[in-house]
Amino acid sequence: MPAAKGTSLGQEGLAPCRRGRWSAEAIRRGMLLYAVTDRAWLRGRTLAACVAQTVAGGATFVQLREKDAPAEEKRTLALELKAVCEELGVPFVIDDDVELAREVAADGVHVGQEDTSCARARAMLGPDAIVGVSAQTVDEAVAAWRAGADYLGVGALHPTPTKPDAVDVTYDELRRICAAVPIPVVGIGGVDASTAHELSGTGVAGGAVVSAIFAADDCEAVARELRASLEAALPDAVGTSSGQARA
Repeated sequence: MPAAKGTSLGQEGLAPCRRGRWSAEAIRRGMLLYAVTDRAWLRGRTLAACVAQTVAGGATFVQLREKDAPAEEKRTLALELKAVCEELGVPFVIDDDVELAREVAADGVHVGQEDTSCARARAMLGPDAIVGVSAQTVDEAVAAWRAGADYLGVGALHPTPTKPDAVDVTYDELRRICAAVPIPVVGIGGVDASTAHELSGTGVAGGAVVSAIFAADDCEAVARELRASLEAALPDAVGTSSGQARA
């Protein structure tokens, strides 16, 4: 399959070669334990503290996903989480809100099929930004890659309280998606310590987790358990994900 227009496939078929301070391999490493926020589970705790604990426990990537937060509160959260992630050395992206990602200088953005398009996000944020895209089919995955996506989020693999109306993606379809594109894929939807083993052999670079972490009383302990489960399920990712994601 040819490289997408405007990009080039680098070593080991990774594209692009670099997004700002993050290399393509660093982005791939960051997929291992991808934490997606949900302040609905905080029970009086601060989101920044929970994210810091989550990264301390082994999370390798953080996405701020707070669609219902008022604009000013969301901006404050974005600035707080950006500071935490910069200090701890993991990539930080914002769900859908390209303008906010640009305003706070986040590492990038994650967009869905019904959100701002990948191409538009890339045009707005420039070549140094990480752009992730949600996909549920091979056609969507290939289109996102060709539009300049750096990674894909694929799911839901299981029903979840976060997205109860999400269309399920079978593990067979997940394998086909991973085989169809050279960029890393992270599985999402019901990923926890008890289901992480199901990702084995699919080709994914990691699992994205929401409630399994943020609904827990001890985010750090749960993240540590999840990290161990994902490393056991995805041994090919372990060698490149043993430390921080930065490269």
